[in-house]
Amino acid sequence: MRGEESLQILVPTEGESLPLMDINTCETEAPELWDYVFVVDHRTQRNPGQVQRQRRFLEELENQGFRYKAMEDQEKEFFGIRADNSIFDRYRRLTEPEDTVPRGELSRPTSIQATNRIRIVDFVLNSKTAAGDTLQDLVKDGVFEAGFPLHEGEAHLKKTWARWRSMFQRQPISDIRDYFGEKVALYFAWLGWYTYMLVPAAVVGLIVFLSGFSQFETSQISKEICKAHDIYMCPRGDHNRRFQRLSDTCAYAKLTHLFDNEGTVLFAIFMALWATVFLELWKRERARVVLQWELYGWDEDQEEMALGLITCPDYQPRLHQHSYLRSTVILLLSLLMICLMIGMAHVLVVYRVLAAALFSSALPFLGEQVTTAVVVSGALVHYVTIILMTKINKYVALKLCDFEKPRTFSERESKFTVKFFTLQFFAHFSSLIYIAFILGRINGHPGKTVRLAGLWKLEECHLSGCMMDLFVQMAVIMGLKQTLSNCVEYLKPWLAHKYRSLRARSQDPDLGHWQRNYRLNPVYTFSLFNEFMEMMIQYGFTTIFVAAFPLAPLLALFSNLVEIRLDAIKMVRLQRRLVPRKAKDIGAWLQVLEIIGVLAVIANGMVIAFTSEFIPRTVYKHRYGPCRRGAQSEVDCFTGYVNHSLSVFYTKDFQDPAKIEGWENVTECRYRDYFSVQDSSFSEQHWFLLAIRLAFLILFEHVALCIKLIAAWFVPDVPQSVKNEVLKKKYQRLGQKRWRGRAGWERGGAGVGPLNPFPASSCSPKSTDV
Repeated sequence: MRGEESLQILVPTEGESLPLMDINTCETEAPELWDYVFVVDHRTQRNPGQVQRQRRFLEELENQGFRYKAMEDQEKEFFGIRADNSIFDRYRRLTEPEDTVPRGELSRPTSIQATNRIRIVDFVLNSKTAAGDTLQDLVKDGVFEAGFPLHEGEAHLKKTWARWRSMFQRQPISDIRDYFGEKVALYFAWLGWYTYMLVPAAVVGLIVFLSGFSQFETSQISKEICKAHDIYMCPRGDHNRRFQRLSDTCAYAKLTHLFDNEGTVLFAIFMALWATVFLELWKRERARVVLQWELYGWDEDQEEMALGLITCPDYQPRLHQHSYLRSTVILLLSLLMICLMIGMAHVLVVYRVLAAALFSSALPFLGEQVTTAVVVSGALVHYVTIILMTKINKYVALKLCDFEKPRTFSERESKFTVKFFTLQFFAHFSSLIYIAFILGRINGHPGKTVRLAGLWKLEECHLSGCMMDLFVQMAVIMGLKQTLSNCVEYLKPWLAHKYRSLRARSQDPDLGHWQRNYRLNPVYTFSLFNEFMEMMIQYGFTTIFVAAFPLAPLLALFSNLVEIRLDAIKMVRLQRRLVPRKAKDIGAWLQVLEIIGVLAVIANGMVIAFTSEFIPRTVYKHRYGPCRRGAQSEVDCFTGYVNHSLSVFYTKDFQDPAKIEGWENVTECRYRDYFSVQDSSFSEQHWFLLAIRLAFLILFEHVALCIKLIAAWFVPDVPQSVKNEVLKKKYQRLGQKRWRGRAGWERGGAGVGPLNPFPASSCSPKSTDV
């Protein structure tokens, strides 16, 4: 049987590229290396139908030039699969133009890297056979339990990259590419560059945060709040039916000033510039890396067609199609899912309202900390919701992609990326949008409050402002995602691998390597996609609401240092080998990053304008405060701001004041807003502030977007050295064609040699010529 023949093909170890040819059987044979391994459970062999499908699939592979070897232990049967050289000869002829290969080279033995070999074999295995089966179909139907390429030659990566002690060392991107392929290498190159660029953002964010400490005790506004023993705040909810002194919020007022100060605006503009510079510099870095890999002009469509022709000589590419009906259906279904995400945010609102009532009655010891407990628990519930909705969103996005019927795998991946990220964005950020722009703005005012179902009063912002709620929400969600999620991401595959290793029976010496690979955690088509998505969401947290949480870049920096090694250890030590994929960029993720950059400008502008106290403080300083006619050295410009920013409500106007503790001793209470005392309508200050907020928002967004556009223009996407190198290669290729063309008709002459790159010549056009 062909599968039982000894293998007489020399195969390169990882990172090498040797000719594949028959070797003399008298010499010492190289150990048998296999492109793929199939695993079958012995229980499957009892089903005649399953066994027949196995044999038919293996026979189809033999007819296509594969050979296999069967081995078994007490529980499983293993099939090692090896492709013949003819498959790679066809691939080389299709993908390498003749003008780039000297004459006669195409007929020589094939030289191919191990990553390309595995990729081609995987494509053939997952192409439909004459019986209509693919490897994925057979695994899904239980004919094969698993099918995977083997880890071979990974020891170098284990020593230099996939270990925790290498956390602060440079990543060996070329070695990663030689082992996992270009797509994985580009992911780690991007992640390393992102981490490197986070350093200046983290430093500036930390400076902005620490600058608040310089005014921790000296801030005039904090001083006034801490001394306001005679100012009583109106009851904010049903759980707190008593008046509270403004001075009780002294500590929170000081903490709020740490991240809601004058430096917040400058930091938000800086982050808009940083996001643009980061993307532009990444594009330059990608161009250098791809040129080094000789993939700068690589065509993905041509690659897919070449692989299709290898599998089937009669292969015909699927043509581009567009259906307005399908697009309309997908758009409507996507909007429906987005509405569901927004609905989940409303569910969280209901939870917070009910939790406030429950905590005040069931946990009386919380006292004044009920609001803080509600905010923290709401953030935890939001985190759990995100985990659940991630699974639902992935399923929906895949179904929408299948309905759209993409032409190729890469097109399917790109469409899935856009759909899944859109759903995930609303799942992660809908609650933050509610807190930043809606919380406390739709619940009326004392004496006339909006109630849920006519029973429960809607929650309000913290007494120190909504920035505190937004800060806490971001800190809890981002902290959990960077700690708990990373722990689960590492411990889950580690424990699963340890469990399977402990349960494993004695290893067969001949099967040991295959068994060790089988016990590793399985990988899926979108395994790398999940890593990218995790980083995109983190990038969103780092930029979109950074005005409310300037420590986000610092947390992201620490998280990424761990994430790089965590992913490396997973891929090399805990998971089966990923099938290498060829790529010259990070695909649709680049567009996602650009969209996040624009959303960050809009969101941060709105946070500063409508959530932060920056605009009210600035307006008071220049229009209502003691410095409106010029600075006075003996008086702080914010003197009187606290009293100015609080509206007055007379306690006698409460519908049932007797239910409020201490009402008989308080004639008036204060609340955050700008209402008229006489008719509880918005005051002149409210409308003036609204106009200033809108003007600032427009100005901020235009300035930030102009800075982004100027930075994008100032930093070219592709370095001039890369452009010049590509130009030289094109010129040399034309020179080789010219040499071969003239050599064909010149007789007896000296001929014309290959052209030197850009020789000095009087006929060279000037740079200004068209």
